[in-house]
Amino acid sequence: MAMADITVRGAGIFGLSIAWVCARRGARVHVIDPYGAGAGSSGGLVGALAPHVPENWNPKKQFQLESLLMAQRFWAEVEATGGVSPGYGRTGRLQPINDERTLELARQREVSARELWRNQAEWRICAAASLGPWVPPSATGYVIRDTLSARMHPRRACAALVSALTVMGVEIQPEAPDQGKVVHAKGHAGLLELNGAFDKTVGGGVKGQAALLRFHEGEVPQLYADSLHIIPHADGTLAIGSTSERDFEDGKATDERLDDVIERARAAVPVLHGAEVIERWAGVRPRAKSRAPMLGAWPGRDDHFIANGGFKIGFGMAPKTAHVMADLLLENQDSIPQGFRVKDNL
Repeated sequence: MAMADITVRGAGIFGLSIAWVCARRGARVHVIDPYGAGAGSSGGLVGALAPHVPENWNPKKQFQLESLLMAQRFWAEVEATGGVSPGYGRTGRLQPINDERTLELARQREVSARELWRNQAEWRICAAASLGPWVPPSATGYVIRDTLSARMHPRRACAALVSALTVMGVEIQPEAPDQGKVVHAKGHAGLLELNGAFDKTVGGGVKGQAALLRFHEGEVPQLYADSLHIIPHADGTLAIGSTSERDFEDGKATDERLDDVIERARAAVPVLHGAEVIERWAGVRPRAKSRAPMLGAWPGRDDHFIANGGFKIGFGMAPKTAHVMADLLLENQDSIPQGFRVKDNL
């Protein structure tokens, strides 16, 4: 059987991951992005691969669970092929419990996690004093510790995929004609194009601002406190973020909203006071109308497909998304879950 040609338009996390899995399965892959790899929101700082709460289960949460469980092997294979580390580590997450109502909810979720996560990961209540110095202050003295959450450095993850693809003979091109089946994975700009193509709003962008601090605590869990992700990276930096802005004029500009994020992070985790801010970043994340990733065939356009709408969970969803899209492109096997299809946004 002749190798299939797959053209991926967009070199963000969805596009690169789909290209990688298709190339691994023997396809001839062409990746096209005039701005280069990770030029949009995939070139950010935070990299929180964190699950939704284990309750009110639905296809989106199941898909995310499966993807997070796939991630360690996925990224290990990428790194082994290309020799570049994505900064992945399943280091878990700690969240403070600041009132009795939240403590009771956490107890209920501790039980539901055992059922829904099927003992592949834990969601447990722990005494903060038992966890050592790297723990967020908690009014009740307890924190939630989950072992499913992982961290990675988004830019390094994109660089790792580019290096692995290069080894496989796939280069990122600024422009080239379509060959074979075409995957449109162009992030925020792609959603705006789809709005025009379908003559209705199927998605848009949400701006996020984040900061990178010089702070090295070692292989410790990420923290989620005051609605902020606080991610100790493998390279001795720490990322904090992010804002969620629907209305904005400049998607790449940082402002006083990021100042507030930094101050809130320092208030929630006092040991961060004095840590140098070494980078301020902003980008626009693609949010589909359904809030789930938008995957599948482009209605009425043969051999064209869409993979977009990763929003805040794109990196966590990427391993499963890549395999599901490769199944569809190469084997005509459709296992896209309810709520993720293009028609769910129309």
